[in-house]
Amino acid sequence: MDLSVSVVARETSQGLGPVFGLNGLPRPMPPKTIKKPKKAVLFFEVEILDAKTREKLCFLDKVEPQATIAEIKNLFTKSHPQWYPARQSLRLDPKGKSLKDEDVLQKLPVGTTATLYFRDLGAQISWVTVFLTEYAGPLFIYLLFYFRVPFIYGHKYDFTSSRHTVVHLACICHSFHYVKRLLETLFVHRFSHGTMPLRNIFKNCTYYWGFAAWMAYYINHPLYTPPTYGAQQVKLALAIFVICQLGNFSIHMALRDLRPAGSKTRKIPYPTKNPFTWLFLLVSCPNYTYEVGSWIGFAIMTQCLPVALFSVVGFTQMTIWAKGKHRSYLKEFRDYPPLRMPIIPFLL
Repeated sequence: MDLSVSVVARETSQGLGPVFGLNGLPRPMPPKTIKKPKKAVLFFEVEILDAKTREKLCFLDKVEPQATIAEIKNLFTKSHPQWYPARQSLRLDPKGKSLKDEDVLQKLPVGTTATLYFRDLGAQISWVTVFLTEYAGPLFIYLLFYFRVPFIYGHKYDFTSSRHTVVHLACICHSFHYVKRLLETLFVHRFSHGTMPLRNIFKNCTYYWGFAAWMAYYINHPLYTPPTYGAQQVKLALAIFVICQLGNFSIHMALRDLRPAGSKTRKIPYPTKNPFTWLFLLVSCPNYTYEVGSWIGFAIMTQCLPVALFSVVGFTQMTIWAKGKHRSYLKEFRDYPPLRMPIIPFLL
């Protein structure tokens, strides 16, 4: 055998050259797989300072760019368990607005080393708990006065009943209103925020419970005087109350359908086939319009000063809320209907 041929055969068998087939031609070599270099992940460093003292509270290393503010809050809670996520307010500026939980770190105007400022929102309580508490109170308190339990009007009036039809009708309307609110809280409302400050429950309950006791005391009093214009006034007021209650419920259902369960999606509310929702053509918050209308009807029905004052205070607060929501709609949606007013068509 030729020495050169044996050398080539040895080299090819050892992978040093082409491998020959039985026909004497070189076999094609399999293509070499080229490993693509892995892209380096650019992690963020997050420094959390106290918004008041500027003291460093936490330093988070290797935070993923796609991390949300909600995830950063959870990481912060691990080092400070006393500040659970619902209690935290993180912001880019000590006096700026709180960042939303869904905000993504890499989309914020920060560098790879981000500085966030922390504020303690205080002890929190769920919205559902607050609403159930503040609505159940008036329902129960009003019935105590309606049934004239002892130690309210005097011993001789204990558990007596009023002879005026409007008193019984007012109790039905008042109870219906708050039962409706309780059921809506449980089955209709979808809250954009899960919690609110614990101190609010005392403020809200004082308002609702206090006014309920005040109006119930006079409406169910043994010396209560029926409305001036009698049955006609009561029937007109009852019609206003019922229409506004139906309208308020219709708006709540329409708003519920705008937001899928478990999301914080915001959309422009528009009228539906339900005629009660057509008020959306003129105002941004028709639920407040109908709510105020209900209490105006109740005030006309009972001709009771505490009810009228409750309506005025409620209207003032709801106007503030309606203006805030109206400004939010205008800021968020460029195509927001220009003819709408916050709460009263063409006026306010």
